[in-house]
Amino acid sequence: MASVGFIGLGNMGGPMAANLVRAGHAVKGFDLSPEARAQLEAAGGKAAASVAEAVRDADAVVSMLPAGKHVRAVYTGEEGVIASARPGTLLIDSSTIDVDSARAVAQAAASAGMVMVDAPVSGGVGGAAAGTLTFMVGGEDAAFERAKPFLEAMGKTIVHAGGSGTGQAAKICNNMILGISMIAVSEAFILAERLGLDAQKLFDISSTASGQCWSLTSYCPVPGPVPSSPANRDYQPGFAAQMMLKDLKLSQEAAQSSGAATPLGAQAAALYALFCNSGHAGTDFSGIVRFLRGE
Repeated sequence: MASVGFIGLGNMGGPMAANLVRAGHAVKGFDLSPEARAQLEAAGGKAAASVAEAVRDADAVVSMLPAGKHVRAVYTGEEGVIASARPGTLLIDSSTIDVDSARAVAQAAASAGMVMVDAPVSGGVGGAAAGTLTFMVGGEDAAFERAKPFLEAMGKTIVHAGGSGTGQAAKICNNMILGISMIAVSEAFILAERLGLDAQKLFDISSTASGQCWSLTSYCPVPGPVPSSPANRDYQPGFAAQMMLKDLKLSQEAAQSSGAATPLGAQAAALYALFCNSGHAGTDFSGIVRFLRGE
């Protein structure tokens, strides 16, 4: 088994690091939170006092960070990953960030003799804990093959999307679909209510008809039809609205830089911004049904 440095031990990174420990890897992790570092030690890993200490003797480094600016700082800073890890180290960034940052950091890693993939995830906190995440991976073929055993310890579905940055591209495109479809499903249930159509009846019909989608069948935004959905626990996340807004903003930045027309993506971003700014940033993103209902 390998020595793994893990940077970012929050709600997603902590369970991911714990799964690497369970797979037999020697994991040394760093996070700004003392509580997060203590949780890694409770799971059988070791806590590091800095990024440099976590990665210095690692065979592979995995990171889960909030945004592109954090990834750039952690990897390219004076005491960062690239300055501290050994040449030849495999670097796996599972943060969801902008494509330009992913490619810039990968180029810096290559210049230092390291191999890097961008590997953002889908599956949320539950998937991180269960080890059932989906990884969308961008990088060269050889880098993907080196990363795959580590990703398989943390996830169920591992997809090679293409070259550097395409993992991030896949993630933001997927979540733009998710954000748009959740709004569409929510609007349909609200309209059904106004027309006197029972929510369960609409679900029974649309879940087997042309309106079928993940936002309906796996994450239904109204209580009842899907017992496991956050709608049945007062919209506790799950996947928080502020995280959906982050991904939708990334999709719109990418659309502007590439010249792609995404009018529904833009509208979804605007609606989630209103939802978050009304005090619901920490609510599950499916809770936007309440906002659209006028509650």
